[in-house]
Amino acid sequence: MPQHTFILNGKAVTAEVESDVRLLWVLRDVLGVTGPKYGCGVGVCRACTSHLNGRAFTPCAVPVGELAADDEVTTIEGLADTVGAELHPMQEAWLDLDVAQCGYCQPGQIMAAVDAVRRAREAGRAVTEADLDELRNICRCGTYHRVRQAVMEGDRRMA
Repeated sequence: MPQHTFILNGKAVTAEVESDVRLLWVLRDVLGVTGPKYGCGVGVCRACTSHLNGRAFTPCAVPVGELAADDEVTTIEGLADTVGAELHPMQEAWLDLDVAQCGYCQPGQIMAAVDAVRRAREAGRAVTEADLDELRNICRCGTYHRVRQAVMEGDRRMA
């Protein structure tokens, strides 16, 4: 069986699985990283949103064989380490604004929010309502109003 090596939350990991196995299953079932959640399996609900080389992606839609040894995957478990803190500023905003109800989608929501802030910063501005409208993560509890508030607060804290 082929071996696939990549960087996960700052550490090199190797998984021995077939190349067509979706990365979400490698993360959860082989490597024991359970932050990214299974929702749809086709990249629509975005419950599994993580970062690949600093940009949001859905590991449920990416075969592990597409990753290179120097590709960096960051999940919610490694997000705080990207800023050298106990919690990432976006995670702090989420907690302070009491966003989560069931919490199932929250890791993907937070990872998408951090990516939205990154993209806005690359464009030389803060997050706007239009940026929030582009977030497509599904929340079955309907906490979208608090999600939007937390993204704006997280953006402020990340400045």
